[in-house]
Amino acid sequence: MKFVRVPFSLQQTVMCTMRQKLTQASHFWQQNFPEPHITYQQRGTAAGSARLQDWEIHLNPILLIENQQAFIDEVIPHELAHLLAYHQFGKVAPHGKEWRFIMETIFEVTARRTHQFPVHSVRSKIFVYCCSCQQHELTIRQHNKILRGKSCYVCRQCGEKLTLL
Repeated sequence: MKFVRVPFSLQQTVMCTMRQKLTQASHFWQQNFPEPHITYQQRGTAAGSARLQDWEIHLNPILLIENQQAFIDEVIPHELAHLLAYHQFGKVAPHGKEWRFIMETIFEVTARRTHQFPVHSVRSKIFVYCCSCQQHELTIRQHNKILRGKSCYVCRQCGEKLTLL
């Protein structure tokens, strides 16, 4: 992955939002939380990820730059909610009731498991496979699993084994 530099002003906006949400959580639980470390090294189509034990949030710099406001409004609270859920409740389901509670009650943000950002700029090479009813786009990881004999994919509609086009 080539290195993408996130503009300093955007990094400041990310930090400001994160601090605001952290303050909301601190007021709700009447306790202070440490500021998580934020990195801009998330790869692939994931918008972000939370490293629970490290108290760290990884953000996808390309998707952040391309979808700034939605990222600020949705992804920052989403990942911070993972950290807070782990801190307050221990090991729980990633998008379970505790996480949803933090998102909707404390942060007042709609709890969505996945983003809806266009991913054409971050998506890796696609391999076209087919069955008798349609074409399927598989990622390089899925394609390599097929080549190594580790996986076999079937169509959800017709149940036929997928073959490389």
